[in-house]
Amino acid sequence: MNDGSGAAAPNVTPDTGDAPVLVTVYASIAPLHAEARVSSPQVSQRLAGHRLHVLVQDGDWLRVRGDDGYEGWVHRGYLREPTDERSKSAKRLLSLGCTVRDATTGATRALPLGAWVAAGESVVAGEALNAASHARLFKKSPLSIAATAMERFAGTPYQWGGVTPWGADCSGIIQTTYWLHRILLPRDAWQQAEIGEDIGRSIPRCEPADLLFFSDRTDGRVTHVGMSLGGSRMVHLALGRGGYAVEQLDDRDDPYVAALMERFVVARRII
Repeated sequence: MNDGSGAAAPNVTPDTGDAPVLVTVYASIAPLHAEARVSSPQVSQRLAGHRLHVLVQDGDWLRVRGDDGYEGWVHRGYLREPTDERSKSAKRLLSLGCTVRDATTGATRALPLGAWVAAGESVVAGEALNAASHARLFKKSPLSIAATAMERFAGTPYQWGGVTPWGADCSGIIQTTYWLHRILLPRDAWQQAEIGEDIGRSIPRCEPADLLFFSDRTDGRVTHVGMSLGGSRMVHLALGRGGYAVEQLDDRDDPYVAALMERFVVARRII
């Protein structure tokens, strides 16, 4: 089967407990659905070049698990057979938002922040990094992590299940930002609230890259997350703001901030 793009969709057999069955995302973005149908909600996304473990197959739909342990359903049209590109990791290019051209077909496509440039593709616009440059630019330091969230996602619209500057949700910006700095976090806000060091509820004492958690549920289960920029400033993606926003959390004259702070649960330090 071929989707017309030059990349054959894979024929797969579900994971039986032996060697894991792997597929690679071919599309720039592959939506991960809650159920095996296109009209079901998008719960997350997987990006070009990322590998997935196949758990179950239902016709053209595969239930898959990513490196973060998160599961969902993806249509096989977004996928292809895995290659040995990971064995050449030093030569792989990581997209920071670029356009690439296929050497064989001449076709171009856009790749979001966090996707991998495929073998046989060359960057014709935008920016992509090799492993050495990636490590230099995205240091494992709180200040660098906070700067990435603030700068790389500026202007991002809110999209449930999204993980890129083309559209993301509150936990998507957090997971992708930390992943760029080679720190793998869980996908959802409530899962992220279960890791790291509990640093209490004193927001002015927060440091850059600390995570702030909020809940609009009566049982207190976390439903929203933002990243501290130090003190009372926070960057996040929020439906109530339409997407990207930098908040001054001690500005009680702002009705949105006042309502948000009523739902504050805890801050946690990851690094």
